[in-house]
Amino acid sequence: MPKIKPRNNPPFSAPEPLSLAEFLERQRNQDLLRFITCGSVDDGKSTLIGRLLLESGQITDDQLERLRTDSKRHGTLAGELDFALLVDGLIAEREQGITIDVAYRYFTTPRRKFIVADTPGHEQYTRNMITGASTADVAVLLVDASQGLQTQTRRHAYLASLIGVRHIVLAINKMDLVNYDAQTFAKIAAAFETASESLAFTSVTAIPLSALHGDNVTQRSAQTPWYQGPTLLAYLETLDVSIPTDPRPVFPVQWVNHPDSNFRGFSGSLTSGRLATGDEVRVTASGQTANIARIVTADGDLQEAGSEAAVTLVLDRDIDASRGDILSSTEQPLDMTDQFEATLVWMHDEPGLIGRVYEMKLATQWAGASITNLKYRIDVNTQAHESCRALGLNDIAVATLALTKPLVFDTYARSRALGGFILIDKYSRITVAAGMIRHNLRRAQNVHRQALSIGREHRERLNGHRGRVIWFTGLSGSGKSTLANALEKELHAQGMRTYVLDGDNVRQGLNKDLGFTDADRVENIRRVAEVAKLMMDAGLIVMTAFISPFRAEREMARELIGAEHFIEVFVDTPLEVCEQRDPKGLYKKARTGLIPNMTGISSPYEAPMEPDLTVDTTTMSPEDVLKLMRGLLVEHA
Repeated sequence: MPKIKPRNNPPFSAPEPLSLAEFLERQRNQDLLRFITCGSVDDGKSTLIGRLLLESGQITDDQLERLRTDSKRHGTLAGELDFALLVDGLIAEREQGITIDVAYRYFTTPRRKFIVADTPGHEQYTRNMITGASTADVAVLLVDASQGLQTQTRRHAYLASLIGVRHIVLAINKMDLVNYDAQTFAKIAAAFETASESLAFTSVTAIPLSALHGDNVTQRSAQTPWYQGPTLLAYLETLDVSIPTDPRPVFPVQWVNHPDSNFRGFSGSLTSGRLATGDEVRVTASGQTANIARIVTADGDLQEAGSEAAVTLVLDRDIDASRGDILSSTEQPLDMTDQFEATLVWMHDEPGLIGRVYEMKLATQWAGASITNLKYRIDVNTQAHESCRALGLNDIAVATLALTKPLVFDTYARSRALGGFILIDKYSRITVAAGMIRHNLRRAQNVHRQALSIGREHRERLNGHRGRVIWFTGLSGSGKSTLANALEKELHAQGMRTYVLDGDNVRQGLNKDLGFTDADRVENIRRVAEVAKLMMDAGLIVMTAFISPFRAEREMARELIGAEHFIEVFVDTPLEVCEQRDPKGLYKKARTGLIPNMTGISSPYEAPMEPDLTVDTTTMSPEDVLKLMRGLLVEHA
């Protein structure tokens, strides 16, 4: 009988029966195994968990009666018990017969405690699979025996490997649909072995199952006499998942506990290592040190705390630390960076674009983060590297990122706590990506800001006015360049130092290499914002006349330049008026299909929510507009 090639799989032996005394002792000292079920849609994940819960004695009589009722109402098995309903609790899940959200279930056997996460198989819910896998020791990867390996099967296998799951159960389910054929089982097992050769799994164990009928779930099936391996439950009960632990103490501060003047402590969970009273700890960002005076818990003080312990550290002296700081041992300091290479899993419909600024959460730390380069996208079927300019939903890619400030970090391979992060959209607050740090970038350590003797305040004093950036935004033909030019003439006549950065002029040189895709537009504005900041530092009043269609990039420019130096002017000219003007003939070309990415026609324009000034050139004269802008400059002086 052909079998999947083991990867250092330990030999299986059936566990010995336990006496009552042994059972009670093990209950007190049981370890915990976290596992997920994953794979393609309709491969039987929820049914398998329901069967496990039933056959391990976790379902009470009233729950079983409720399951009978629900099976008649919502089931898909013609009134027979539908075990998936034990897990799929959302109305939408029952109506559609699919898993949407991650469902966690807890159960215990005489030999182990378990937390199982049932993850959805549909491609659009891949983000939920990542959530479940992030804490798992084992992945039970289901395959429909009648369908074989699917794209989503391969994607989930790749993601499990990426997240750090090292043990895979290849649960070849629905064997009843192929008459428990040994050759079908062997063929699928061999195909997965080939597909997973490049993945970092320690062990892969194939088990033939029928979750619906209970074959090889908790009891060996008479239908598969050709299979000599463990049942699924026996495998999960006996698998050794111990891994080398990181000896370095890492304590992300969650909260400064300061209820009164007599108590001040730092609350959080120790993600690795051990800390004891008397140990000297260091705030990584500031370098301040202190000794641990007390380790406080809800059940009393401890002399020592280990990994995953939730505690409050009271130090022997006051230090300046807050939520987001990372404490470590002074003997084992941690590193910081503001540039690194990471693997990204994109989890949102909105594309991930180079240059766009997101919020990044790493442990308890926050910073602005932008993708500086997309090195390649990974094909989940072949693991081939493909070039890309933007990230789409469920794309997996290797990229470099830059942060707005240095954060404490480590590689994901060494520390999940300091190597795993998420990216969050600054406006919707939706998590758009999960990331795993691969390594620090050398330039993050080799490039340092040079201190200069002459600063902006000296240049402003010489110029006789403060530096400013006046950011004109609006559709093509709205009048941005005309207004910027008129304002510069007036300011220049008053003896002020000025410069206009115009969209077309900048694209003649600095941004000559950029087109008009969304990704290119983002990079165009990023570069312009950096140049405008430099010119403002020189003490100039800078006027920018760019469509700048996306709010995210205009907000990035405001943050980069500084809100106190940034004036956003929205030239709110209606699209139909801009088309009538059409000074460059662009709208006419766009309407005939000659320009595929024309803002307002085939590419969106996101109007400012709260601009500093809104002007309408169809109802206001240039003199009225200039008067308003003069007043705004006086107000911001």
